[in-house]
Amino acid sequence: MPDNTGKFAHGLIVGKFAPLHAGHEALIRFALSRCERVSVWVYSRPDFPSMPSPVRRGWLREVFPAHLFPQLTLLPDAPNPPLNSAPDAEHQQYVGAVLDGWNVRPDVVVTSEAYGPPLAERLNSAHLHFDPERRQTPISGTAIRADVHASRHFLNPLVYAHFVERVAIVGAESTGKSTLTAALAGDFGTHFVREYGRDVYEREDGKLTPEHFLEIALGHRALEEEAARTPGLNRSLFVDTTAATTLMWSYLLCRTALPELHALANDAKRRYAHTFLCADDLAHEQDGWRSNTEVRGVQQAFIRQDLETRGVRYQPLRGSLTERVAQVRGFLRR
Repeated sequence: MPDNTGKFAHGLIVGKFAPLHAGHEALIRFALSRCERVSVWVYSRPDFPSMPSPVRRGWLREVFPAHLFPQLTLLPDAPNPPLNSAPDAEHQQYVGAVLDGWNVRPDVVVTSEAYGPPLAERLNSAHLHFDPERRQTPISGTAIRADVHASRHFLNPLVYAHFVERVAIVGAESTGKSTLTAALAGDFGTHFVREYGRDVYEREDGKLTPEHFLEIALGHRALEEEAARTPGLNRSLFVDTTAATTLMWSYLLCRTALPELHALANDAKRRYAHTFLCADDLAHEQDGWRSNTEVRGVQQAFIRQDLETRGVRYQPLRGSLTERVAQVRGFLRR
């Protein structure tokens, strides 16, 4: 029962959160407004391979950080949950048994679903219904999973970042990477990440050490993470250059590279869903920092060799900017 302020002592929310969306967030905020503390339990069987329960709990931690919501507790996984298709009575029995084992005693269950009242009865708790007709947030996890990108406006950017494909644009200097990356972002209505190495190179007047190249790779990675969580992202994030190219530059200019940079270069194969290699068929443009055309050809050969040695699948791009944008668009939309 609520106390004299109208608040319950301990609320419980159980759900898949696959993915966490605006309706879930509203449900949790409602529970927090009506309860002194709230426990949230994420479970599903089968689980979702593309977003397993630790990932889904991670979204909750990010959207409801502990320093801002100390009254919110995320319960851990429990073994052998019933199948999602199992009868409600089996789920109720399971939840009750696990909570008893954890010594978790909610006095109210908060849901937007029909299973709420019988679950609350099984737990000897009250029940609070929130927006059961989904008028406030007309969406469901099932609908989002059917087309996550079409429903992205129901997702916090921290959550949507999980579903965005990172697309790497690589190539030697003066192969049109930077111009193409920005053009692709405009064409797809999304964001891009500039090449961070140029910032450091100009700052240091070209006098770089192996430590600088690690700084470049880490700084570039930080820009990616920032862009991936920025509102307005749509399906893809286009990235100018990868840590593998930064590794090449470290060897070209310093004759060595730090182990940490090698690790970041190795991670590039997993990090990017698609890789496009800009051909060196454009006229070489000298901007005061670049090498000559012959050196560009050597760089291009090294980059191609690295991609093939690491087993990175890539698509070559040739021709004008318009032609290259069309090639990428055709490949990604297939």
